[in-house]
Amino acid sequence: MFANFLIGLREGLEAALVVSILIAYLVKSDRRHLLSRIWLGVGIAAGVSLAFGAALTFGPKGLTFEAQELIGGLLSIIAVGFVTWMIFWMASAARSLSGQLRAQVDDAAEAKPWSLVVVAMLAVGREGLETALFLWAATKAAGSTTTPLIGAALGLAVAITLGYLIYRGALKINLTKFFTWTGAFLILVAAGVLAYGVHDLQEARFLPGLYNLAFDVSNVIPPGSVPGTLLKGIFNFSPATTKLEAIAWLAYVIPTMTLFLYKIRQRSATSSSRPAPAATVPAGRN
Repeated sequence: MFANFLIGLREGLEAALVVSILIAYLVKSDRRHLLSRIWLGVGIAAGVSLAFGAALTFGPKGLTFEAQELIGGLLSIIAVGFVTWMIFWMASAARSLSGQLRAQVDDAAEAKPWSLVVVAMLAVGREGLETALFLWAATKAAGSTTTPLIGAALGLAVAITLGYLIYRGALKINLTKFFTWTGAFLILVAAGVLAYGVHDLQEARFLPGLYNLAFDVSNVIPPGSVPGTLLKGIFNFSPATTKLEAIAWLAYVIPTMTLFLYKIRQRSATSSSRPAPAATVPAGRN
């Protein structure tokens, strides 16, 4: 549940920041008449994301077990790819996000009327689709249909609240630290999703080695125990892990975490003379 809460919080906060920046900039530049286009784009993005999540949840029904596992495994791997890209992109774009969005608003406002709708739809929709795909993969890996979704919903609710407070100027968040810590944690979550995706592909008989275990600690950490449930729910840890799952986990975590920490250190070294950015949105009180 905590992992899904963090996913909902992180992705939701990204979307909330995007919407806050777009709205605040239009208010500041005395273009309130364009706000309806922003909200229309946000609404379309939310609808598409919900429809995508529903398609992922109910689409594979009726297929054979092997076909469902094959689709689930492939989508889990795709989800890991998306969330990895998101982690690295947001870690590097936190400082320049506001300027990029404002430039897009200016360009869209001078173009056709629906251009601003598209800007908002794409900016928010990317976060929504990534969230739907990764939450689906994480929920499937956790083996539950309610608890992870509750965690994600709580995370989104907190993110919306934080986004509103940031817009109103009542709250400041150090985005660099926030996306650094959550990025490192989500790398471990994504590794678990990747390992589970490999397990799905093994059950689909697409990959070999389903019964070739790297370790089995079920007698120490029973799957139904509290530690087993927590490890499964947060990191998708399986007490009985195949060799191929273990290889996939290590092959992902070691280089990804190393590169992530290297980029964070490199960025800190080049920007040590400047203060870390706080999430502030001007004109929120107008």
